[in-house]
Amino acid sequence: MNTTITLHIYARAAKANAAGLHPLYVRITIDGKRTEFSSKKFINPKHLDQKMMKMKGNTEEARSINSYLEKLKAKITQTQIVLEYQEIALTLESFMHVFIGKSAERERTLIPVFEEHNKRLFSLVGIEYAQGTYERYQTSLQHTKEFIQYQYGVNDIALSKIDHRFITDYDFYLRTKRACGNNTTVRYIKNFKKIILICIANGWIQKDPFLNYKTKIQEVERDILSQEELQRLMAKEINVERLAVVRDIFVFSCFTGLAYIDVKQLTPANLTKGIDGQMWISTHRQKTDTLSKIPLLDTARLIIEKYRNHPKSGNEGMLLPILTNQKMNAYLKEVAAICHINKELTFHCARHTFATIVTLSNGVPIESVSKMLGHKSIKTTQHYAKITDRKVANDMENLKKILNHTGKLPNTDKKSG
Repeated sequence: MNTTITLHIYARAAKANAAGLHPLYVRITIDGKRTEFSSKKFINPKHLDQKMMKMKGNTEEARSINSYLEKLKAKITQTQIVLEYQEIALTLESFMHVFIGKSAERERTLIPVFEEHNKRLFSLVGIEYAQGTYERYQTSLQHTKEFIQYQYGVNDIALSKIDHRFITDYDFYLRTKRACGNNTTVRYIKNFKKIILICIANGWIQKDPFLNYKTKIQEVERDILSQEELQRLMAKEINVERLAVVRDIFVFSCFTGLAYIDVKQLTPANLTKGIDGQMWISTHRQKTDTLSKIPLLDTARLIIEKYRNHPKSGNEGMLLPILTNQKMNAYLKEVAAICHINKELTFHCARHTFATIVTLSNGVPIESVSKMLGHKSIKTTQHYAKITDRKVANDMENLKKILNHTGKLPNTDKKSG
């Protein structure tokens, strides 16, 4: 951002003294804001060269006043250099602080604001935020630091220098130098935008640099198990205990829709009697703190019974003997190979399978699926719930039966009045 200083020296007629001499006034303008003050020098206005901003002639008076004006111009240049050296944004206020000899107030910079946000977020982990949220903001902070060093060769940047160009350059940096995909880039920029909104709310940034910046998440087709693959996974005899446990807990998630962290946090206290008198799971989702109530299907209920007396469950108070997410996903690759499932099997795949194969494909309304998944919006559920070819085939088969029974399409013609 290039900021220019405009200097104007003029004889002010309105302040003429009794001898008819006009005081010389100095006007400084920066980004449309201006201030002016008297030089306490008086001259005959006819002797002022307004274009050169100095007195005409070579008299002692002219030499004295011109010397003063040259020193004034030099001081203005020096003040600008001081501000640039100290990395203080050039504004009329900061300029005048240095120009008149006061200590300049260092402008707020980005990194301390970002660090303070993350510090506060960390104190709310387990209360309002998940640990993963804090870790994502920490990663975003690190990327921001590295971008500033890469782009500007400094460790921090004044908030006033964050403009639209900064945002688009940061976006480009993430996609190229950091090799981030579109969706990862969008998430990091979204985290960064939260920091900028804090600055705007506090009046530290005057204009939103995100104006006219457009980007969006690209829809990703996630792997889900087909009905046949799910049946094969459930029926497979697995003799390696660690893999059998992982398979069972994965299947449990396929029939409850719970994410890894939510399964890990389940205790017997989460088992409740539902409105139908049957066993339900009642839990608050870690990610959104949304209440999720799920009627237990027989498959999920039998898995709970199977591990009721498992040492890990008893010693740690867990409902199921779940391992770390990293180990679960690593072992799931082995399970997929054993079951001849040629897909990238991760724990989150189970949540998608629940939404698509177990519920929607079997006629469960999306409103009910959304509630069980603990989503705040059905729009979120639609990202999980991909209508499968089997569902389309079943729906068309039902239509065929209707057409075969009636022999014709339903009459939709309206009678004319």
